[in-house]
Amino acid sequence: MSLATTPDSGGRFGPYGGVYVPETLVPALHQLDAAYAHARSDPAFGAELDALLRAFVGRPTPLFRADRLTAEAAQRSPNRRAATIWLKREDLAHTGAHKINNTLGQALLARRMGKSRIIAETGAGQHGVAAATAAARLGLACTVFMGSEDARRQRLNVIRMRILGAEVRRVDSGSRTLKDATNEAMREWMGSVAHTHYIIGSVVGPHPFPMLVRDFQSVIGRETRQQCLRELGRLPDAVVACVGGGSNAAGMFHPLVDDAEVALVGVEAGGRGPAPGDHAASLSLGSPGILHGSLSYVLQDADGQTALVHSCSAGLDYPGVGPEHAFWRDSGRVRYESVTDAQALDAFALLARAEGIIPALESAHAIALAIDLAGRMDPAQHLVVNLSGRGDKDVDEAARLMGLAPP
Repeated sequence: MSLATTPDSGGRFGPYGGVYVPETLVPALHQLDAAYAHARSDPAFGAELDALLRAFVGRPTPLFRADRLTAEAAQRSPNRRAATIWLKREDLAHTGAHKINNTLGQALLARRMGKSRIIAETGAGQHGVAAATAAARLGLACTVFMGSEDARRQRLNVIRMRILGAEVRRVDSGSRTLKDATNEAMREWMGSVAHTHYIIGSVVGPHPFPMLVRDFQSVIGRETRQQCLRELGRLPDAVVACVGGGSNAAGMFHPLVDDAEVALVGVEAGGRGPAPGDHAASLSLGSPGILHGSLSYVLQDADGQTALVHSCSAGLDYPGVGPEHAFWRDSGRVRYESVTDAQALDAFALLARAEGIIPALESAHAIALAIDLAGRMDPAQHLVVNLSGRGDKDVDEAARLMGLAPP
């Protein structure tokens, strides 16, 4: 059976996914589903999106052979050898991360539906910046919801959004992070669906969002497949990507999910450790539950209440995950592991020193796992890491966490 043919007509990835929302949002979801189905069959829509991805975003992004990082992985390996590590450079896409692939696609859909305004939630700020960028490019009004703790950690991206013309609404409820920003964006959408489209930033939420976000992000995996066939003459032996809500990983994995010879590894935020409230590893330590309109793995207490989470990375600081990842986890097709804050910060500094690339803290989780995994593989093998974003936004927070003295 092909794992790539999901979801079914009801928006289900096996038992996961679906639509669990107030009745006021059902017509907007039906409208979005119909608009996307029509757009997918319209060559003009595909041509406009492809043109924007090429000329505006700068696609295709490079596949970079990280020889010095590979050497570092070998040095850390008991065998003093490692598989060759390659980086899929989504950090070089316009706005500095993979998020722009999705926001442009959804903004085009919003325009097709006659909506004049978009709203978005953001954690690390990269989705907010990408939404503000797409809105500016296509002439749409934009409001971004962001937890006040994330706004503190990601001050640079708050400024970028405002310069791009977006209104940034800080959210002070709950943990003041991504979950709470998503709650407020959902509430706003319920009262403004007539003229507003909500651009969800990850493969979460009610159908059709997990499907359409995955599809817009699958350009990453399609390019990686083509680049590996050209550079290596075959597909890679393993592919690694970080997982919060899961959009960059879904976009990387989906075009490769039916290729059994390629090991797929998702990396969650292990935070300070496995105790409740100290991590954001929904697939590793969560259980099935409903969050933000769909059924998936959720971090929750014995009463089913959503648990507090923690990560040094604002973009991974989320108590749930996309339903397709839950489906892949249960099927055994994708292996999900976790990386601690300390390991991610070590990888953040190591990639900067070894290759001259400062990664996003989200991406640093994938780099940390890749270094360890490459050291356990044969040196004739090849491993691709999705470098989902650049780390400009994280420099101040990383310096604080690493105890670096201010200049």
